[in-house]
Amino acid sequence: MKTKKSKEKTDLKKEKEKTVIVYSTSTCPWCEKTKDFLNEKGIQFKNVNVGEDKAATQEMIKLSGQMGVPVIDINGTIIVGYDPDRIEMVLAKRK
Repeated sequence: MKTKKSKEKTDLKKEKEKTVIVYSTSTCPWCEKTKDFLNEKGIQFKNVNVGEDKAATQEMIKLSGQMGVPVIDINGTIIVGYDPDRIEMVLAKRK
């Protein structure tokens, strides 16, 4: 029998698996293209402005191994740069 805590943990894990995060800056044209692309596809995402959030910058570097933006995290798959073909391929796998 699952406890309430283990159910919450499972629900949180499921929610994270559905998450799309875009690490960006406000001055990055490729970040805007990435967000426009996701919006056109109807994909909900969380935008994290690493120019304003130093902790998020460190998290992005830890995930991607570099400082360039955009960095897209789709279900734990990291994509560096605007790559619509790869984004679509990874999104197709998450369904």
